[in-house]
Amino acid sequence: MAARKAFALRIDEKTLSAMHRWANDDLRSLNAQIEFVLREALRKAGRLPKKDEMPEQ
Repeated sequence: MAARKAFALRIDEKTLSAMHRWANDDLRSLNAQIEFVLREALRKAGRLPKKDEMPEQ
């Protein structure tokens, strides 16, 4: 499993509330939902490394 790092995220109240509702709809924690949305955006933009280019853990 990839290493995880904690960091503070500043986000406006309306966006946070919308993300929380979305997370609840998808039965995810808020943190998991934020990670999911970020990964999907990176994947769609072609910014994630391909599986064979990922470093071994």
